[in-house]
Amino acid sequence: MDIIVRPTPNLSGEIQALSSKNYTTRYLLVAALAEGTSTIYYPAHSEDSDAMRRCIADLGAVIEEDDEKIVITGFGAKPKDVQQLNVGNAGAVLRFLMAVTALCPDVTFVNTYPDSLGKRPHDDLIEALTQMGVEVEHNNGRLPIRIRGGAAKGGKIKVSGEVSSQYLSALLFLTPLLEEDSEIEVLGDLKSKVVVGQTLEVLEQAGIKIEVLDDYVNFRVPGRQRYQAKTYKVQGDYPGSAAILAAAAVTNSDVTVNGLEEHSKQGERAVVDVLRMMNVPLTHENGVVHIQGNSKLTAVEFDGDAATDAVLAMVAAAVFAEGTSRFYNVENLRYKECDRITDYLAELKKAGANVEERQAEIIVHGRPEGVEGGVEINAHYDHRVIMALTLVGLRAKQPVTIKDAHHVAKSYPQFFDHMSALGASVEWVK
Repeated sequence: MDIIVRPTPNLSGEIQALSSKNYTTRYLLVAALAEGTSTIYYPAHSEDSDAMRRCIADLGAVIEEDDEKIVITGFGAKPKDVQQLNVGNAGAVLRFLMAVTALCPDVTFVNTYPDSLGKRPHDDLIEALTQMGVEVEHNNGRLPIRIRGGAAKGGKIKVSGEVSSQYLSALLFLTPLLEEDSEIEVLGDLKSKVVVGQTLEVLEQAGIKIEVLDDYVNFRVPGRQRYQAKTYKVQGDYPGSAAILAAAAVTNSDVTVNGLEEHSKQGERAVVDVLRMMNVPLTHENGVVHIQGNSKLTAVEFDGDAATDAVLAMVAAAVFAEGTSRFYNVENLRYKECDRITDYLAELKKAGANVEERQAEIIVHGRPEGVEGGVEINAHYDHRVIMALTLVGLRAKQPVTIKDAHHVAKSYPQFFDHMSALGASVEWVK
């Protein structure tokens, strides 16, 4: 389905932040890898987290759920022997489970999104798993991928961090369960270190011990560990909230978002600091962000590596800022659901934005007067692109139609409901 976003000068109201997708998927996995019963309060409901639910159930986890919590009895280090797993379009879920299914004899991950996840490479993780004695059949590093495991061995493992931190996180979930101790060395410049910090935080909560050396270059992981069954509470999601906050920033607004911890380890928490740098009037205290936007923004320069999933929303805000903004160290945006630099900027230009790309940079020449709009734009099946383009539509002079906007459900199914509740003029069309 498509959505029409019409110019909306004012937003106002109060919403509860979505639960964190990143933390939910990690808690689901460690609960499945535990022996015993874990409880997760306030889990996210999105296509990505649902993909993890579905796959761990296929692997033998017993799941019970109500409106407030999910209760999981795990399979420990002995997942069920399954032939196929379908992760949908969830890249992190695929990569985490490629490692975990090294405990299984023979699993094939099918390719149901050939135009999105099916195009993304996984070579670096495949290479690391091969070092561990796991046989992997693949299509030039892409789906479908067949994992012939059952005898994975620890030891010295090298993995590149140049494309994605998810490969390292995947190994950190697997190696504690192996017989041998492991030493993991990260090659190259590790992307999104802050997200590895989230993985380590969840692993520690699950009772796993890992020694981190040399600023995330070397990791020592004792083998023969067991995940402990625990109770977890999922915090609010900064990546999804980034688009809501940025929308409030570019309009004359009075918007409150609850449930965003000030000291969260989510790198996308930086969106609050960046909006402050752009002179957006806001407060952030007691888990509440309150924006009284006046649509008068100033340009910024920002290293986006630590806040990958908020960069597109910040770029969209910069479209309406006075001056030229630069978002650098963002090359890993090219390896997401789409090329979030080339593809996203092409759509921004259609709407009337003045933007430029470099290999690892996005440059935005702000247009405080707004953009023309009046176009149909392609979101490339990417939930982050959909949300960011929506807030551009709020400040366009003519309506903007976003194709296939229903793919926002990958991470934030209620996004357009929340935007509508705040007063945004959005309308679904078939």
